[in-house]
Formats: sequence, structure tokens, C-alpha cells
Amino acid sequence: MITLLKNIECYAPEYIGKKDLFIACHKICKITSPGGLANQEPIADVINCEGLIAFPGLIDQHVHIIGGGGEEGFASRIPEIRFEEIAAAGVTTLCGLLGADGCTRTLETLYAKAKALELNGITTYLYAGSYEIPAVTFTGSIMRDLILIDKVIGAGEIAISDHRSSQPDTGELLKLAAQVHLGGLLAGKAGVLHLHVGDGKEGLAPVLKMEDHSDLPKEMFVPTHVNRNPRLFRQAMDYYKAGGNIDLTAGESNGIPVPKAIRMLAEQNPDLSTVTVSSDANGSIPQGGTVKIQVLYQDLRDCILEEGLKPETVIRLATVNVAKILHLYPQKGVIREGSDADLLITDHDYRIRMVFAMGKRL
Repeated sequence: MITLLKNIECYAPEYIGKKDLFIACHKICKITSPGGLANQEPIADVINCEGLIAFPGLIDQHVHIIGGGGEEGFASRIPEIRFEEIAAAGVTTLCGLLGADGCTRTLETLYAKAKALELNGITTYLYAGSYEIPAVTFTGSIMRDLILIDKVIGAGEIAISDHRSSQPDTGELLKLAAQVHLGGLLAGKAGVLHLHVGDGKEGLAPVLKMEDHSDLPKEMFVPTHVNRNPRLFRQAMDYYKAGGNIDLTAGESNGIPVPKAIRMLAEQNPDLSTVTVSSDANGSIPQGGTVKIQVLYQDLRDCILEEGLKPETVIRLATVNVAKILHLYPQKGVIREGSDADLLITDHDYRIRMVFAMGKRL
């Protein structure tokens, strides 16, 4: 499909003004001033986007695409996510993962679901592993998974500081991290260790111990759920100040909600380049309930409308920041010539109006 989006305001994620976007072969081929193409290209679909805003499509790095839950018995298992939910939420790229259950939910099923979503237009990646160590794998080795399985870009969500974890010590975590790092290098992938941080006493201490006891790069560690309680979030603010990645979980109601957390972090350091937000979609909520993927964009929108943060500051938290951590930049996370045509289009109240993934309107 060849598409021209005319007269659309663009955040790339920095604000670049009103533009015409020419989309072909899954890519953003040209970005011009309005009318700049002057009918020089064969265009199948022309959409006048006057009054609309284009952002890069959202990248959600933490989605239980085959469902999570099960920690309150078999009846608490959460169902698979549907393609329609993902598209409606403005998410065009995601990372699927297992959670606490690495027994009745398998990586093979996770891979099949990721391929099905990809056929519908969503770009998908995976983490090997689950909460436990030794990590569940496709091939018997995390390093081999990274090298041989196309979609695997790291390990996760490995649980620390949680009564549901396998209570790994620093040595066990470092051996896993070393495999992830080397596998990433050999495969040309991110080699991310995506860490579930629970409400346990140690908080982020296991991450700090790994950094203190190894030469592994700081950027490979991505602790998530760090806004789940005030004590953990204070640790996360210090870790962020020291240059570490932190991933906030959208829809948080018992801890620090994302809009408040982002405002606090921005007051400490307005750069925010190592801060990301993910949904934990189709994970479980204690005492019943399911996390919906829509919470990701809802929280980003509230950052703008309720906390008064600039759109270009907010949208990077689920676009370019994630793309850089996962080594998907500049293919993903930005609006620029040559990048994938993943677009989230809203009105001036930031309500979603259109979503394009790989040039296809969803």
C-alpha cells in the first residue's frame, strides 16, 4: 500500500511541525512540507490529516501475549491477548514474555502467538525465560536462544526480590546475565536482562550487586515494576540518577501512578532517556482482574493532560527510549525517512484516531 498522509503535525518524537508523510513498502519514504510531493509519486491512498497529530507507534516491552496469572489457582489463568486490543491501544511493536508460570505456559506457544500477531501487522519480539532460574529456554541455553531463535532479544521476566522468585543469589544471576550478554553480541541483538522486581525486602539490591561484581554493561539491565511501592520507587529514582534503566508499569494504583512518577523523575533529571513505560498487559491483578494494554497510552495521555508534561517528553517513554534499549532504533521508535511506518495518530485532545503498523492501517 502506498499512502500519503497530508497536513499532519508530527512529533518524531521531537516536534517537527506540519508535514506530509509518504509511506510505501512498509517504510516512511519521504517527509516533506505540506504539498512538497507535488503529485510526483504514484499514490493509492491520500488521507487529509488536518487537525491531527502523528507520533511514532508505541513499543510495549512487557506483554503477556499468551496470558499470565495462575498464582491463585487454575481458575485465575488470564487469556491470550487479542490483536484488536493491541491495535486499538496504539501499540505497533511489542515484546512477549512468560511470567510466574513457566510450566503450563511454554515458549513454543509464546513463539506461535508472536508469529500470529506478526501476520496481522504487529512487530513482535520475545524474551526467553520466566520468573525462575535456571531459565526455561527453547534450545537448552539462553545464549543459544539469542543466537538461533530470530525473535528472542533477551531474557525475562526473571524475578528478583519476590516471594514467587526462585530466590537466586548474585552468582546465579550473573551467570544468566553473562549468557544473555554474549548471546546478544554474537547475534547482533540487544541482549537485555528484563528483571521483574517484586515487593521483597531487597528491592533493587540484586541489580546493584550484579553491577558491583561484574564488568557487564549497565545498559543491559532493565528492572521493571519499579513504581509498585514508594520504597522501591525511591531506590529506582537513585538508580535512574546513576544512569540506570528503569521501566515503570502503567495502570499502577497501589504504588506510584505513572503520571506522578514521571513528573517526579523529570524534576530530578529532565533527560528521561533511560526511563520507559510498559503495560504488563494480560498479566494478573491480585484478587482477580486483568491488566489491559490500553493502560499504557492512557497513562501517557494523563502525563500530558494532568501533569502538564510536553508531548515530546512523554511519547519518548514508549517509543524511542524503548527502541534504543532493545536495539531497534532507528528502525523503530521514530518518525524519519527510512524508518518503519509505525504511526499513532491522535486528535488535539490526544484521543487515538488512526494506527499504522508497517505501513498498514490497522
